[in-house]
Amino acid sequence: MVNCCGLVSEKNEPVPLKSISVELQVRDHVASVSSCLQYVNEEERPLEAVFVFPLPADAAVCHFSARIGEQEIVAEVQDKQSARDQYDDAVSSGQQAFLLEESEESSDVFKLSVGCLSPGQKASITIVYIIELSVQADDALRFCLPAVLNPRYTPAVSAAGVPEVSSASVIPYTLSLSVEVRSSDRISKLESSCPLDPLEFLDAQHTHATVNLTAGHRFDKDVELFLYYENSHQPSAVVEAGASAAPSGSLMGDPALMISLYPEFPADVMSSLASRGEFIFVVDRSGSMDCQMHHGNDAQMRIESARDTLLLLLKSLPMGCYFNIYGFGSHFESFFPQSVVYSEDTMEEALKRVKSMSADMGGTEILQPLKHIYSQPCYPDHPRQLFIFTDGEVWNTKEVLDLVKSHVYSHRCFSFGIGEGASTALITGMAREGSGHAQFITGTDRMQPKVMQSLRFALQPAVDNISVDWTVPEGVTVDMLSPSINTLFQGQRALIYAQIKGQSSGKKEGAVTVKYKLKDQPVTNQLQFTLQPTEDTGLTIHRLAARSVIRSLELEERAEGADAENVRKRIVELSVQAGVSSAHTAFIGINKDHNQTVKGPLLQRRVPVAPMALQMDFDSTMHYSMASSNSMIECDDESDQKAEPLKDPVLQLVSLQKATGCWELNASLAAVFGKTEDEVNNQKTAQVDGSVWATVLALIWLYAFKSDQQVEWQFVAMKAASWVRSQKPDSLSQCVCDGNALLGCQVTEDMLGI
Repeated sequence: MVNCCGLVSEKNEPVPLKSISVELQVRDHVASVSSCLQYVNEEERPLEAVFVFPLPADAAVCHFSARIGEQEIVAEVQDKQSARDQYDDAVSSGQQAFLLEESEESSDVFKLSVGCLSPGQKASITIVYIIELSVQADDALRFCLPAVLNPRYTPAVSAAGVPEVSSASVIPYTLSLSVEVRSSDRISKLESSCPLDPLEFLDAQHTHATVNLTAGHRFDKDVELFLYYENSHQPSAVVEAGASAAPSGSLMGDPALMISLYPEFPADVMSSLASRGEFIFVVDRSGSMDCQMHHGNDAQMRIESARDTLLLLLKSLPMGCYFNIYGFGSHFESFFPQSVVYSEDTMEEALKRVKSMSADMGGTEILQPLKHIYSQPCYPDHPRQLFIFTDGEVWNTKEVLDLVKSHVYSHRCFSFGIGEGASTALITGMAREGSGHAQFITGTDRMQPKVMQSLRFALQPAVDNISVDWTVPEGVTVDMLSPSINTLFQGQRALIYAQIKGQSSGKKEGAVTVKYKLKDQPVTNQLQFTLQPTEDTGLTIHRLAARSVIRSLELEERAEGADAENVRKRIVELSVQAGVSSAHTAFIGINKDHNQTVKGPLLQRRVPVAPMALQMDFDSTMHYSMASSNSMIECDDESDQKAEPLKDPVLQLVSLQKATGCWELNASLAAVFGKTEDEVNNQKTAQVDGSVWATVLALIWLYAFKSDQQVEWQFVAMKAASWVRSQKPDSLSQCVCDGNALLGCQVTEDMLGI
């Protein structure tokens, strides 16, 4: 079904949204989007219209105006409660009023109340927002204009007698879209999911171009634009002049600077795996984890599958990294007070505790353990990697996602939804905001291969040791407005905002030096920037910088022990000064010059829409596998009486491996091969050490008999091969030959990686 916007009459016709006109202005990595929507009241009575808009979560709304006939009302940003009171007073007295506010449930939904429209009256609404364009896997910058501008309507007011209106099957409005791009880098090409007119360059350097959507577009699908620059990985610094009307020394009055950092990861770097990192595993231990993974006869309990997965993870970690394990429910606990160095002793201690882990911790409260983890300092040169396992939903998803997002440059978040009741918003959201990878384990899916696939992503090298140093003349200072960045992963792009304060009588240029390390190789970039930018730049960078500061303050406000009232005042003050939306402000506009009050009872119309998939910008390292159903699997009371199934032979073998990667020769290992300890010992070459012999046998057995599960044991095998090489054993070829003879197979040294 095609979604439609706006209002319709009681006979379901016509929809009063007549046209949408969009102007997109791109500046390097950010954009300003101006949408003009034309409405008309075709009811026979006055109407109060309410629309709900989806906007990108990081959008900063910076302009809202309405034109009724010849009269234009430009809204201003005010404290949200004050704006609501003024709106209610104006509507109840028959004045035309317009209110735009951020949804309290989600920052990417805006509610637009249009107020009183007389019968037959037209209204033109203009909303301007600014946004950082997301980076795609092929280095393109992506902009998406959703085909439906008012999804997510929740008909909560239906009970109050507000009539619902069914969607029409034909979209009765048109769309025009014009795009202008200005960049410090050469524009390579601009592509779209919809037909475009030819790209027109306005300068010889190909840094300024325009393009329009081909006329006649019916807006029956999302409009996606993909912008390619020639040197997308080259850092850039763009300076924007402050507003002449704003006081000097304020964020809006001083020049603002934006640095783009999008490091390139060569193929040889990506093929190697890091040997360092801090790995924190956060496991849901709420009561529902005692349910079965699926309804089949051989189904494991969810908590049991989680225990097996932790065994694999613990055995796969590289020596010398840091790790910790948290369990959470109504409360939380951690194995160690803080992350510890991975060694034989700490691994064995953790494994003992994993074996006794139960689903005995009540409800699902994930916010507090996350706050505790983020409060711990990161270890230098050990990028933090968070693995979160849960089978439920939380009531405070927005707060959880905000928290993860606020630490995006100090960690990476990998999330796993277990069973068909796991919240897709929570699981995909945590991975998206934490630049990680989301997986759903449903039906008869095995948890282990999906988790080990994510571990491979986590072990890929990262950019770290990031520093930003400024060189500016005397009298000039630079204040960083963005949170500090510790780590950047493949496919991540950071935009850093700063405020340039003061003036210099001499030099007109400054410089910024950005340094970082990639796989221990230092990289240095020095960028020049002007201290006297040209005027009339639209303030896009200023407003995005203000939005960044506001988001940080909103997180600070929710933190424990915060002076919430004082922080709230700062948010409102900056939001009003910059003219951008926040959780505590709204845009209010009242037509005080409207001579005639509106007569007659006020009608309300709500337009429900068919569900629309949430617009998401996918990081190149994310792969989403959506759960097909939201139904919970019921717990089976009889399942507690079932005998514990025999352990998987691969897990039996893995459980015997030492932290260094080797195996010891004993009866338990021989039993995995279906042999006695004497049989294994008698085949050993005399000059080969027992541990080398045991480790070579384990590798041969894995490659010969368990190749279909290689994704699960790949890191275990890599550690083992590395350990064997470090021993520099004599007669290794003979050892492999004897091992093949004992186990009845033919595996080569090359295949084993030794």
